[in-house]
Amino acid sequence: MPSPTPVPPRSRADTPWRSEGAPPPPPKRRMAGGWRGLVLTALIVYLITNLVLSFVGEENEPTISYTEFSKQVAAGNVSKIYSKGDAIEGQLKKEQPIPGGDGDYTKFTTQRPVFADDDLWQSLTSKGVTVTASPVVEHRSFLYNLLISLAPMLLLIGLWVLVARRMGAAMGGAGGPFGRKAPPKPVELQEGARTTFDDVAGIDEVEHELSEVVDFLKNPEAYRRMGARMPGGVLLAGPPGTGKTLLARAVAGEAGVPFFSASASEFIEMIVGVGASRVRELFTEARKVAPAIIFIDEIDTIGRARGGGAAMGGHDEREQTLNQILTEMDGFSGSEGVVVIAATNRADVLDPALTRPGRFDRTVMVSPPDRGGREAILKIHTREIPLDRAVDLAQVARTTPGMTGAELANLANEAALLAVKRKQSAVTQSDLSDALEKVQLGAERPLVMPEEERRRTAYHESGHALLGMLQPGADPVRKITIVPRGRALGVTLSTPESDRYAYTEEYLRGRIIGALGGMAAEQVVYGVVTTGAENDLEQVTNIARGMVGRWGMSDRVGRLTAIPSDAQQAYGLSAAPATLDAVDGEMRRIVDECYDHACRLLREHRDKLDALAEALMRHESLDEQAAYAAAGVPRPAKSAD
Repeated sequence: MPSPTPVPPRSRADTPWRSEGAPPPPPKRRMAGGWRGLVLTALIVYLITNLVLSFVGEENEPTISYTEFSKQVAAGNVSKIYSKGDAIEGQLKKEQPIPGGDGDYTKFTTQRPVFADDDLWQSLTSKGVTVTASPVVEHRSFLYNLLISLAPMLLLIGLWVLVARRMGAAMGGAGGPFGRKAPPKPVELQEGARTTFDDVAGIDEVEHELSEVVDFLKNPEAYRRMGARMPGGVLLAGPPGTGKTLLARAVAGEAGVPFFSASASEFIEMIVGVGASRVRELFTEARKVAPAIIFIDEIDTIGRARGGGAAMGGHDEREQTLNQILTEMDGFSGSEGVVVIAATNRADVLDPALTRPGRFDRTVMVSPPDRGGREAILKIHTREIPLDRAVDLAQVARTTPGMTGAELANLANEAALLAVKRKQSAVTQSDLSDALEKVQLGAERPLVMPEEERRRTAYHESGHALLGMLQPGADPVRKITIVPRGRALGVTLSTPESDRYAYTEEYLRGRIIGALGGMAAEQVVYGVVTTGAENDLEQVTNIARGMVGRWGMSDRVGRLTAIPSDAQQAYGLSAAPATLDAVDGEMRRIVDECYDHACRLLREHRDKLDALAEALMRHESLDEQAAYAAAGVPRPAKSAD
């Protein structure tokens, strides 16, 4: 059952979990790090280098001969000079061409020969030349020159550190060998945005199991006084879509504690050891804000039973991640105040060390809701959908046995989409019925069939429906259609009046007889069999195999399990070859008996079969009342539950 509250985003791309309700970490004084800081630093160094290097050629004054200098002094073109020893710096009043070179010059340097015996001071004084006490040409300081020489090297080092940090983050997620990863920042949700038990319906018994965890998180001192220990972990097991994730979030919301959620597959990387590092960091962050809840979805990804022998590659990484989870939950470090909730639909494949008391102290089965639960779930998912006054959610709940919360949410959404498509202001009962047909039977296909093909399909579906009507204790027929839907040319829908949790041999034989009704009708009417019974035969095979090999409904095979319930397990390793041969023989016997019975019933009620097929040819689709009326069979009495 999907949550109406959006899942908080990750604070970083390499953090494999999301959190809600946790206070933000206190600000820490730290050097500006990360790739943004490195990029900014490299950019500043680059600009400074360019700025410095741009001044390199501006003060490149030419060196002229002493003869040229004397000439300019005599001409009165020197404005000022500065002398230190025999070195002379000066500036002209007017630009002059560089002797023997290209360009002009204003500032210059020259060297007065030691042997010069001229009257330089009198010449300068007579021409009004200013002799300054500070150099005419500003020379660069030692620090200035050092910066120019080191700037390119600093730029290269900055770029190298940037590349190293980025590669380290991509390879390990922990800063790699060149840096340390910043701690994750939990997301702070707004008040009232958290999921509570008010958003959960249809699984009251599971809520009761988890309410103890909520009470423990709210009042830990009361339990400690009695010597009770907080459950280390709760394993939610059940089919997909039953609301396991929503339940975990509701527990955290009810208790008002921080909630960290992650998928088990997000911990595993190609590099061995990364998953264990991420698990350590997750538990560390949870302990900082304890009491807190950690939710790990699809834990069977990393929690499968560990095998013996050497492991390599990803298998070794998975085992290291699992070992770290085991250590964090019940190891030397302890996990005081942190409750781990995990979800899986394959609890049978989990490692025994993970499911033992002290790790996951209790296993809670989350099953599909019953009729009352389905009605409550529909009310939750239609709270924001305008419903017509004639809508009966109880009737919808009666016709949706076995559907999970996620499927019911999808049903309500499909009905709303149909109402928008039909330009209605509210969702009607017809919209819900059509949405249920689309979900269960598939979307209609615009397929034009020849008349003879339509008639054969009508007899095929009439055979299914009529045998379902005639078999005692069979599920009532809800709808028959010869409109192509999905992969089928026609569909017969039968659902029970109330939820079933155990099946008798008589009921299962009736299911087989009903599934063989289409093939039997074609055999009785046309004397041939078509490929339209492919899906029917798959259902028949699965039911017969379960009856003989798993549920002990065969005297010849006996009361034993000859076929594994796990389809992934090798079929031939479950029993001896002779036993498997006996299973196949008994399956054939049961199916043959049911097929003969189906053909006999259809021959005895041929008039009802023809009438039902003719009604289908005229109307293409028949609901429950019209189908029973066309066949002339009284409808079964509804249960009074």
